[in-house]
Amino acid sequence: MKMNKPNSEEIKVTSEVGRLRRLLIHSPDRGLGKVVPSKAQDWLFEDIVHLDTMRREEYDYYVKLLLYFLDPEKVKGKIAEIDADTTRAFYKPGNAGYFNSKKVIDLQSLLTDILKDEVVRTKLIASICGIEKCSHATQLELAQHEPEELARIFISGSQSDERMLFSPLPNLIFTRDIGIVINDHILLNRPAKAARTRESLLAQYIFFHHPLFADYRDKIIEIPDNARHFLIPEDEQLSDFNRSTLEGGDVMMVAPRHLLIGCSERTTLYAAQQTMKILFKKNVVDTITIVQIPKKRDYMHIDTVFTQVKKNVWVLLGSLARQGDDSRKKDVLHFFGPEVLGQKMKIMQFYKGLEQKPIEIENLEDLLADISRNDLGSTEDVKFIYSGNKEFPFGEREQWTDSCNLLALKDGVVIGYDRNDKTLEAFRAAGFRTIKAADLLAEFEAGSLSPDTITDTFIMLPSAELSRARGGSHCMSMPMLRDEA
Repeated sequence: MKMNKPNSEEIKVTSEVGRLRRLLIHSPDRGLGKVVPSKAQDWLFEDIVHLDTMRREEYDYYVKLLLYFLDPEKVKGKIAEIDADTTRAFYKPGNAGYFNSKKVIDLQSLLTDILKDEVVRTKLIASICGIEKCSHATQLELAQHEPEELARIFISGSQSDERMLFSPLPNLIFTRDIGIVINDHILLNRPAKAARTRESLLAQYIFFHHPLFADYRDKIIEIPDNARHFLIPEDEQLSDFNRSTLEGGDVMMVAPRHLLIGCSERTTLYAAQQTMKILFKKNVVDTITIVQIPKKRDYMHIDTVFTQVKKNVWVLLGSLARQGDDSRKKDVLHFFGPEVLGQKMKIMQFYKGLEQKPIEIENLEDLLADISRNDLGSTEDVKFIYSGNKEFPFGEREQWTDSCNLLALKDGVVIGYDRNDKTLEAFRAAGFRTIKAADLLAEFEAGSLSPDTITDTFIMLPSAELSRARGGSHCMSMPMLRDEA
C-alpha cells in the first residue's frame, strides 16, 4: 500500500478503502431527543430514539474506535478514565474535557469556530431566521448567545432551557450526506427534502468560511439548479429531468479517477448530469458511473445497498445484484423484485472527452469487479458478501438495518452494526474476524493488537438505537483524507 504523510490541513480522498486519516462526524445532540412521532417522518427520521442509550452505549464506541485508528494519543491508555466520567465531557464539543481532535472532527466544533467571526455570525443568524421564518425578536435573542450555545441551537433547534425555536436536525449525524471529497475537491450536496435545508446552509457556511478549508475554496463544487426552474410549471418541477438534488450517500470515490453517482430517491438524474459536466470540465475524474436504483425508501442511497470492504471485497444486497441469478428465484421476494415493478436497476458508464462512448454495464457485480481489478489493480479474486448471507428473508431485513452500509477504516477493516447476524455469518465464511467494539478496544488497551496490525476484521458496533435512525457507519462519516488504496 502506498502511504501518504498527510499535513495537518490536507484534504484528499481517492478511494473507499485507503487508510482513513481524517473525517468529519457529528455526535448525537439534544435535538434527537426532541423528535416526536407526529413529526418523525416530516423530519426524515424513521423512529424516535432513546438519546442517552444512543450516546453512551453506541455512538461513543464509534468515536473511541475512530480516535484509536486516526488519533490514538487522545484515547490510548485512557479508555477506563473516559468511561468513568459520567458528565461525558470527552464527547461534547465546547466542554473543557472534549477530545478536540484535528483528525476526528465534529461538525459542531467547526460551526462554533466560524460563529466567533462577527460578520459570519450576523449573516448566518439572518439566513437561518429567514428560512425558518423566525420573528425579529427571536433573531435578536439568538444574537445574544455565545458561539458554543448558538451552534447547539442551530443544530438542535432548541435552547438549553428546553424551549424549541425551530425543528431539530436529527439527520446531521449522517455527515456524509452534506458533502463528499472527490480527490482534492469538495462536492456540496443539494438536499432533496426541505427538512434538510438548514443542514445544507450550515455546511455551506462552514466550508466557505472555516480556515480548515481555506486552501480549497476554489475547489468547492456547488451543483447548479435548473437555470429556468422558476419558469417550469409546478406539476413538472418534481421531474428528475428538472430537479437538481444530490446527497453524499449517492456518491462514492472508488478510485483516483473514477466516481460513482447513484440516482435514487434522493439524487436526480439532472443533478448527476450537472455534476458529471462540472467534474469532467475541471478534470477531477476521467470516469463517472451512474448507478440508477429503484426509488424506494428501503434503499434511499446507493451506500445502503453496497459498500466496499477491501480492494477485492464488497458487501451488497443480493436482490439488486446480478440479474438472472438462479439463487434469486428461490427467494419469495423474487416475485416482488424491482424488475417486476418496472424499476430495473440500470448502470451507465461515462468518460471524459468524446473519444469513448458511454457503455451500459449489465449488473452490479460486473461493475464492482471491474473497479477492483482494473481501477484498483487487485490481483486477488473479487469476492462478494451478500446481505443476510443471501437467505430469505434476511437479505432485505438486514439491509434495512444497514448491513451494506460499512465504513472502511483501512483496507479490510470495517465498522458495522452488531445486529445483522446472517451478514456477519457471511463475513466469517469469507475469512473475516468479527469482534465487538468493546472487546477490540480492550485488546488495543492491552497492547495485544493495534490499528496498524489488525487485518480483515468486521468491528461490531452496538446498534439498538442507532439502527432506528436508518443509517450506518458509512452514512455517519465524511472522509476528508485517506491514504491511496
